[in-house]
Amino acid sequence: MKERVIKGHACIAEGAAWLCEQEPRFAYAMKDLPPLPLRLKPDGFAELLSAIVSQQVSVASANAIWGRLVQAGMTEPQAVSAASEDDLKALGLSRQKVRYAQALAAAEIDFDALRQMPAVDVITTLTAVPGIGVWTAEIYAMFSLGRADVFAPGDLALQEAARLIFELPERPKDRAFREMAAVWSPWRSVAARIMWAYYKQNKQREGIR
Repeated sequence: MKERVIKGHACIAEGAAWLCEQEPRFAYAMKDLPPLPLRLKPDGFAELLSAIVSQQVSVASANAIWGRLVQAGMTEPQAVSAASEDDLKALGLSRQKVRYAQALAAAEIDFDALRQMPAVDVITTLTAVPGIGVWTAEIYAMFSLGRADVFAPGDLALQEAARLIFELPERPKDRAFREMAAVWSPWRSVAARIMWAYYKQNKQREGIR
């Protein structure tokens, strides 16, 4: 069966209603929340390159570096492949991120094909590229491809939201959290949106950009 793709706010509302019916704690968490954001983003090479740029730097630094890459025309694989290490370092990338950017360009990912793949295969394809971890691949599947049933159990904001919503003694670890989230299928991406929104409201900061 083809996986469901979130296309608009009606999909988010449907998933949230289902989750609240299945799990009363979600209904409690949502009662004071504003409408859940759609969070959909573009897909393709530039989106993944932007994710690499954003790793382990502040939002302001990531935005500044990304702005320089855009201005230099370095958001297409052909341009990145043709650039030297010094060219990319001059735009603000570290040596490691230069390697990751060039590996992504060399991977020749078929982004059209990703749209049709099962999420598990999307994540396997993306994590084969140096610099793209499981979290980045899951977020790409969730927001750039709109998959309705993807979760990111390694996300610290989601772990903290789960601790609060489910009154856990500590944040759930990745593996246990993945098992916990299994019962939220086929709307795990919407469950994540509820939890990020709850985290934002209770911690007064964004869990994800």
